[in-house]
Amino acid sequence: MSKIGRNDPCPCGSGKKYKQCCFHRATSAAAAPDAEMLWRAGNAHLAGGALDMAISCYREAVRLRRGFAQAHYNLGVVFQQKGLLDEAAASFRSAISFNRDYAKAYNNLGYILATQGRLDESADCFNRAIAIEPGFAAAYHNLGTTLRHQGRLDETLSAFRTAHAINPNDPVFHSDLLMMLHYSDMDDETLFREHVRWGEQHAPAAASVPAHQCDRDPGRKLRIGYVSGDFGKHPVGYFLLPLLENHDRSQFEICCYSERGQRQEDDVTARIRGHADLWRRTMGLGDAAVAEMIRADGIDILVDLAGHTAHNRLKVFALKPAPVQVTWLGYPNTTGLRAMDYRITDAVADPPGSADALHTEQLIRLEQGFLCYTPPAGAPPVGEAPCLAGAGVTFGSFNNLAKVSPQVIDAWSAILGRVPGSRLMLKFRGFADETCRRRVSDDFGARGVTPDRLELVSFVENFNDHLALYNRLDLALDTFPYNGTATTCDALWMGVPVLTCCGTRHAARVGAGILTSLGLPELITHSPEEYIAAAAALAADPARLATLRRDMRPRLAGSPLCDPAGFARRMEAALRDIWGRWCSA
Repeated sequence: MSKIGRNDPCPCGSGKKYKQCCFHRATSAAAAPDAEMLWRAGNAHLAGGALDMAISCYREAVRLRRGFAQAHYNLGVVFQQKGLLDEAAASFRSAISFNRDYAKAYNNLGYILATQGRLDESADCFNRAIAIEPGFAAAYHNLGTTLRHQGRLDETLSAFRTAHAINPNDPVFHSDLLMMLHYSDMDDETLFREHVRWGEQHAPAAASVPAHQCDRDPGRKLRIGYVSGDFGKHPVGYFLLPLLENHDRSQFEICCYSERGQRQEDDVTARIRGHADLWRRTMGLGDAAVAEMIRADGIDILVDLAGHTAHNRLKVFALKPAPVQVTWLGYPNTTGLRAMDYRITDAVADPPGSADALHTEQLIRLEQGFLCYTPPAGAPPVGEAPCLAGAGVTFGSFNNLAKVSPQVIDAWSAILGRVPGSRLMLKFRGFADETCRRRVSDDFGARGVTPDRLELVSFVENFNDHLALYNRLDLALDTFPYNGTATTCDALWMGVPVLTCCGTRHAARVGAGILTSLGLPELITHSPEEYIAAAAALAADPARLATLRRDMRPRLAGSPLCDPAGFARRMEAALRDIWGRWCSA
């Protein structure tokens, strides 16, 4: 946030200019050290982006009045904005100690605890905030996010539904609910209608759109705009890079609109930015301002990489700032926006016919898959199948625990029951939380799986150490109805065959698409019963597991998934085709 100017409207809402209102308070507070005045001065500095000045004012305010809960709370807000989470948590705790019914302080403290992996404590804070203020929609939403990190699907959906019911006009609450519905057993038609409802409620097509001034020349060089909050160490960033690295720069100009905060930028961000002809940071800008920026930049085709995931700018797309608008990669379904012209996918993930009727966009199906995988540099060598050492078969999944649905636990428990001496390794960041581990162990225990057959592994800092854990697996078990994507590719690169259960919608068919690209239909099943039987059959054939493992990395390396130049040409052909359609319209 830029600092407020003397002649700008005062952030306190008085309607006066800053210099005629709180500027005087902010500059004179030190001369008249009153806690209330210092607090108001801190508020003015905070609103103006002068965070260090705000900290000074709030600190002096709580020095003068130790029990000033609001000043402690606002001090925590500033620390939180600066990324000083321990200091922020301490300030929120101080606010609560002086006001036990401070719902906002509980909510903010819960958010910080969640980022620190202290999930049970986080949930307790959100529940306390809700008990104090039952209509606190943000606390319900934050509670849902924490429960999702614990893999508590039904409770997550309940919290998100409540947040949306309390504040139906918040597009973020509604988007997060849509995302979570993919983990449920909701039927495809109902899920489609929910997406359409989002579009109609939050991003209806603009009543009038200024005529786009782009030259309708089908063969000219095109300006492609990519919009994402995931330009960094995120699956979207990794899957995007091979396209950017192989774009034909004589035919395509790359413009990136980043919703990633500057503090969250990393070395992958730098690599992506290095391929951009134009880089814009849009976080904090209003929808109309971003749309006008895109229009002024002369973007021909605007590509959404987020869908309904975090930091999306779908409301910008509703303003139609580019003549052609496309969604790809970051979301496994329709956006529900009438202003989104196309969605890029493939024929396995979204079969012709059935999928077309469940999209507001026209589907563009790339030959040989909608993904391109870059094998991680320096990955460990593929190890021998562990089962050959005679210790029993080890199954595993490194997917987000939210994808481990009750039906998945049923299937995995049945597999362990069918394969004597087998074990299951699960890896998930949330397993740093003891309660999370105990809950998962109890879920399996209720199905007859003893704790000694489970290994629950938490976050591993070094990525190659993370990859090395795959050498302890004989067979990776995909989740359903929401398959893995990056986790599936990583497992395959480490030689581990992945068994998937294919469903009816995109999120449940990505695994089948990846395995189809590798020519491995035997690893694609179509029901939980088939899935259980196939896992047991593979476990009973160590020689087959060993052969699959030996051949998997070269098989993946030689597949369309690892052909970035070919993928870029196919993507560019699709972009050129849809551009030609607009030119001839």
